[in-house]
Amino acid sequence: MNALPDCDIATVYVVDHDAAENDRVRALLAGAGWRARGFAQAESFLAAERSAGPGCLLLDVDLGAPGAGLTLQDTLLAMLDPIPVVLIAGRADVAASVRAMKAGAVDFLAKPLSDEGLLEAVGAAVSLDRQRLGRERASTDVIERAQRLSQREREVMALVAAGRMNKHIADELGISEVTVKIHRGNAMRKMQARSFADLVIMAHKLGMTSPALYHGGIGRHRRETA
Repeated sequence: MNALPDCDIATVYVVDHDAAENDRVRALLAGAGWRARGFAQAESFLAAERSAGPGCLLLDVDLGAPGAGLTLQDTLLAMLDPIPVVLIAGRADVAASVRAMKAGAVDFLAKPLSDEGLLEAVGAAVSLDRQRLGRERASTDVIERAQRLSQREREVMALVAAGRMNKHIADELGISEVTVKIHRGNAMRKMQARSFADLVIMAHKLGMTSPALYHGGIGRHRRETA
Protein backbone atom coordinates (compact mmCIF):
# COMPACT_ATOMS: atom_id res chain seq x y z
CA MET A 1 0.00 0.00 0.00
CA ASN A 2 1.35 3.44 -0.93
CA ALA A 3 2.24 5.77 1.91
CA LEU A 4 0.21 8.95 2.34
CA PRO A 5 1.92 12.20 1.31
CA ASP A 6 3.44 13.91 4.33
CA CYS A 7 0.89 16.75 4.23
CA ASP A 8 -1.99 14.25 4.35
CA ILE A 9 -0.88 12.47 7.52
CA ALA A 10 -3.19 13.56 10.32
CA THR A 11 -1.82 15.19 13.47
CA VAL A 12 -3.52 14.68 16.82
CA TYR A 13 -2.78 17.35 19.41
CA VAL A 14 -3.05 15.92 22.92
CA VAL A 15 -3.55 18.58 25.59
CA ASP A 16 -3.45 16.87 28.99
CA HIS A 17 -1.58 17.96 32.13
CA ASP A 18 -1.15 14.31 33.21
CA ALA A 19 2.28 13.58 31.73
CA ALA A 20 2.03 9.81 32.00
CA GLU A 21 -1.41 9.70 30.36
CA ASN A 22 -0.27 12.17 27.70
CA ASP A 23 2.67 9.91 26.84
CA ARG A 24 0.52 6.77 26.79
CA VAL A 25 -2.11 8.29 24.52
CA ARG A 26 0.46 9.69 22.11
CA ALA A 27 2.14 6.27 21.85
CA LEU A 28 -1.24 4.69 21.10
CA LEU A 29 -2.01 7.28 18.42
CA ALA A 30 1.42 6.96 16.83
CA GLY A 31 0.95 3.20 16.70
CA ALA A 32 -2.30 3.76 14.79
CA GLY A 33 -0.46 5.77 12.13
CA TRP A 34 -1.14 9.34 13.25
CA ARG A 35 1.29 12.02 14.29
CA ALA A 36 0.82 12.88 17.95
CA ARG A 37 2.01 16.05 19.68
CA GLY A 38 1.63 16.56 23.40
CA PHE A 39 1.01 19.69 25.46
CA ALA A 40 0.53 20.11 29.18
CA GLN A 41 -1.21 23.50 29.03
CA ALA A 42 -3.66 25.34 26.79
CA GLU A 43 -1.22 28.23 26.33
CA SER A 44 1.51 26.01 24.87
CA PHE A 45 -0.95 24.49 22.40
CA LEU A 46 -2.23 27.91 21.30
CA ALA A 47 1.33 29.13 20.79
CA ALA A 48 2.42 26.10 18.77
CA GLU A 49 2.67 26.05 14.99
CA ARG A 50 0.21 23.58 13.54
CA SER A 51 0.38 21.31 10.53
CA ALA A 52 -1.44 22.37 7.37
CA GLY A 53 -2.79 18.84 7.03
CA PRO A 54 -5.79 17.25 8.73
CA GLY A 55 -5.89 16.89 12.49
CA CYS A 56 -7.87 17.07 15.68
CA LEU A 57 -7.52 18.12 19.30
CA LEU A 58 -7.76 15.60 22.15
CA LEU A 59 -8.43 17.87 25.10
CA ASP A 60 -8.56 17.16 28.82
CA VAL A 61 -11.49 19.01 30.41
CA ASP A 62 -9.70 19.92 33.62
CA LEU A 63 -6.06 20.61 32.61
CA GLY A 64 -5.13 20.89 36.27
CA ALA A 65 -8.03 23.24 37.05
CA PRO A 66 -11.76 22.49 36.82
CA GLY A 67 -13.15 23.47 33.42
CA ALA A 68 -9.85 24.78 32.02
CA GLY A 69 -10.24 22.59 28.93
CA LEU A 70 -13.70 23.99 28.26
CA THR A 71 -12.21 27.47 28.41
CA LEU A 72 -9.75 26.46 25.69
CA GLN A 73 -12.62 25.11 23.62
CA ASP A 74 -14.40 28.46 24.01
CA THR A 75 -11.22 30.28 22.95
CA LEU A 76 -10.94 28.18 19.80
CA LEU A 77 -14.58 28.90 18.96
CA ALA A 78 -14.01 32.63 19.42
CA MET A 79 -10.99 32.40 17.11
CA LEU A 80 -13.11 30.56 14.51
CA ASP A 81 -10.54 27.77 14.68
CA PRO A 82 -12.04 24.80 12.80
CA ILE A 83 -10.03 22.03 14.47
CA PRO A 84 -12.34 19.19 15.60
CA VAL A 85 -12.25 18.64 19.37
CA VAL A 86 -12.57 15.40 21.34
CA LEU A 87 -12.89 16.12 25.06
CA ILE A 88 -11.79 13.75 27.84
CA ALA A 89 -12.55 13.94 31.56
CA GLY A 90 -11.36 12.17 34.68
CA ARG A 91 -14.90 11.57 35.87
CA ALA A 92 -18.35 11.39 34.36
CA ASP A 93 -19.58 14.97 34.16
CA VAL A 94 -22.96 15.26 32.48
CA ALA A 95 -23.07 19.07 32.56
CA ALA A 96 -19.61 19.39 31.00
CA SER A 97 -20.49 16.79 28.39
CA VAL A 98 -23.66 18.62 27.35
CA ARG A 99 -21.85 21.96 27.18
CA ALA A 100 -19.00 20.45 25.16
CA MET A 101 -21.28 18.83 22.61
CA LYS A 102 -23.35 22.01 22.23
CA ALA A 103 -20.12 23.88 21.57
CA GLY A 104 -19.32 21.49 18.74
CA ALA A 105 -17.15 18.79 20.29
CA VAL A 106 -17.01 15.65 18.17
CA ASP A 107 -17.09 13.38 21.22
CA PHE A 108 -16.74 13.35 25.00
CA LEU A 109 -14.80 10.48 26.59
CA ALA A 110 -14.46 9.53 30.26
CA LYS A 111 -11.20 8.35 31.84
CA PRO A 112 -9.93 5.71 32.09
CA LEU A 113 -9.92 5.82 28.32
CA SER A 114 -10.76 2.77 26.27
CA ASP A 115 -8.15 2.37 23.54
CA GLU A 116 -10.82 1.30 21.06
CA GLY A 117 -13.16 4.17 21.98
CA LEU A 118 -10.35 6.69 21.82
CA LEU A 119 -9.16 5.56 18.39
CA GLU A 120 -12.74 5.54 17.09
CA ALA A 121 -13.39 9.09 18.33
CA VAL A 122 -10.11 10.41 16.95
CA GLY A 123 -10.75 8.68 13.62
CA ALA A 124 -14.16 10.37 13.35
CA ALA A 125 -12.66 13.77 14.19
CA VAL A 126 -9.83 13.39 11.68
CA SER A 127 -12.34 12.32 9.01
CA LEU A 128 -14.35 15.50 9.61
CA ASP A 129 -11.22 17.61 9.24
CA ARG A 130 -10.25 15.85 6.01
CA GLN A 131 -13.71 16.66 4.64
CA ARG A 132 -13.34 20.32 5.66
CA LEU A 133 -9.93 20.58 3.99
CA GLY A 134 -11.33 18.91 0.89
CA ARG A 135 -14.08 21.52 0.66
CA GLU A 136 -11.59 24.34 1.17
CA ARG A 137 -9.26 22.98 -1.51
CA ALA A 138 -12.18 22.58 -3.92
CA SER A 139 -13.23 26.19 -3.30
CA THR A 140 -9.65 27.38 -3.85
CA ASP A 141 -9.48 25.45 -7.13
CA VAL A 142 -12.73 27.03 -8.34
CA ILE A 143 -11.44 30.52 -7.53
CA GLU A 144 -8.17 29.88 -9.35
CA ARG A 145 -10.04 28.64 -12.43
CA ALA A 146 -12.32 31.68 -12.38
CA GLN A 147 -9.28 33.96 -12.44
CA ARG A 148 -8.43 32.53 -15.86
CA LEU A 149 -11.73 33.73 -17.35
CA SER A 150 -11.87 36.83 -19.50
CA GLN A 151 -14.16 39.66 -18.43
CA ARG A 152 -16.69 38.72 -21.11
CA GLU A 153 -16.60 35.04 -20.10
CA ARG A 154 -17.28 36.04 -16.48
CA GLU A 155 -20.23 38.18 -17.62
CA VAL A 156 -21.72 35.34 -19.64
CA MET A 157 -21.16 32.83 -16.84
CA ALA A 158 -22.87 35.15 -14.33
CA LEU A 159 -25.85 35.74 -16.59
CA VAL A 160 -26.19 32.02 -17.34
CA ALA A 161 -26.18 31.31 -13.59
CA ALA A 162 -28.80 34.02 -13.11
CA GLY A 163 -31.11 32.03 -15.41
CA ARG A 164 -30.87 34.14 -18.57
CA MET A 165 -31.40 32.48 -21.97
CA ASN A 166 -28.70 32.86 -24.61
CA LYS A 167 -30.75 35.35 -26.64
CA HIS A 168 -31.38 37.47 -23.54
CA ILE A 169 -27.67 37.40 -22.64
CA ALA A 170 -26.85 38.50 -26.18
CA ASP A 171 -29.21 41.47 -25.86
CA GLU A 172 -27.96 42.29 -22.36
CA LEU A 173 -24.31 42.39 -23.45
CA GLY A 174 -24.81 43.70 -27.00
CA ILE A 175 -23.23 40.66 -28.66
CA SER A 176 -24.51 37.92 -30.98
CA GLU A 177 -26.08 34.73 -29.70
CA VAL A 178 -23.31 32.74 -31.42
CA THR A 179 -20.71 34.72 -29.48
CA VAL A 180 -22.58 34.02 -26.25
CA LYS A 181 -22.35 30.31 -26.99
CA ILE A 182 -18.61 30.61 -27.65
CA HIS A 183 -17.99 32.45 -24.37
CA ARG A 184 -20.17 29.99 -22.50
CA GLY A 185 -18.21 27.08 -23.97
CA ASN A 186 -14.91 28.74 -23.07
CA ALA A 187 -16.13 29.32 -19.52
CA MET A 188 -17.13 25.66 -19.16
CA ARG A 189 -13.74 24.52 -20.45
CA LYS A 190 -11.70 26.87 -18.25
CA MET A 191 -13.82 26.11 -15.18
CA GLN A 192 -13.57 22.36 -15.95
CA ALA A 193 -17.34 22.12 -15.59
CA ARG A 194 -18.63 18.64 -16.36
CA SER A 195 -22.09 19.93 -17.23
CA PHE A 196 -24.13 23.12 -17.50
CA ALA A 197 -25.48 22.47 -13.97
CA ASP A 198 -21.90 22.17 -12.70
CA LEU A 199 -21.06 25.59 -14.17
CA VAL A 200 -24.11 27.14 -12.49
CA ILE A 201 -23.14 25.64 -9.12
CA MET A 202 -19.62 27.08 -9.45
CA ALA A 203 -21.02 30.50 -10.32
CA HIS A 204 -23.22 30.47 -7.23
CA LYS A 205 -20.26 29.45 -5.04
CA LEU A 206 -18.32 32.40 -6.46
CA GLY A 207 -21.22 34.81 -5.95
CA MET A 208 -21.40 35.45 -9.71
CA THR A 209 -25.17 35.81 -9.94
CA SER A 210 -25.71 39.49 -9.12
CA PRO A 211 -26.15 41.94 -12.02
CA ALA A 212 -23.96 44.39 -10.13
CA LEU A 213 -21.05 41.96 -10.43
CA TYR A 214 -21.10 41.20 -14.13
CA HIS A 215 -21.64 44.62 -15.69
CA GLY A 216 -18.23 45.92 -14.65
CA GLY A 217 -18.81 49.30 -16.28
CA ILE A 218 -19.62 47.82 -19.69
CA GLY A 219 -22.39 49.78 -21.40
CA ARG A 220 -25.71 47.99 -21.88
CA HIS A 221 -26.61 47.20 -25.49
CA ARG A 222 -23.14 48.15 -26.74
CA ARG A 223 -22.73 46.25 -29.99
CA GLU A 224 -19.50 44.32 -30.54
CA THR A 225 -17.35 45.37 -33.42
CA ALA A 226 -15.78 43.04 -35.96
